[in-house]
Amino acid sequence: QVQLVESGGGLVQPGGSLRLSCAASGSIVVIYDMGWYRQAPGEQRELVASITRNTNYADSVKGRFTISRDNAKNTVYLEMNSLKPEDTAVYYCNANIRTISRTLRYWGQGTQVTVSS
Repeated sequence: QVQLVESGGGLVQPGGSLRLSCAASGSIVVIYDMGWYRQAPGEQRELVASITRNTNYADSVKGRFTISRDNAKNTVYLEMNSLKPEDTAVYYCNANIRTISRTLRYWGQGTQVTVSS
């Protein structure tokens, strides 16, 4: 069994910052790519950022968000700066993980980020 547990969401004013964390646990052999997605009410889930050896960002967050990972802790982070009201969404962690028996893409439960004055 593999679990992804996110933390760090909350309410922040426009222009503020938040740092999201996502820790993977369980019978992990190797974690390939990790990433963050978000879904606003009435919208489709969209990729925010992903990381393998390289990083990839949605155009809407380039220059404001930074993704990083700590392989020793099986954890991925999303540093979000200069937040805007349009960043309001539920943020989901995603990871492609190989266990002893299979390789699957796993999702976290989501953490709410609200940007409002």
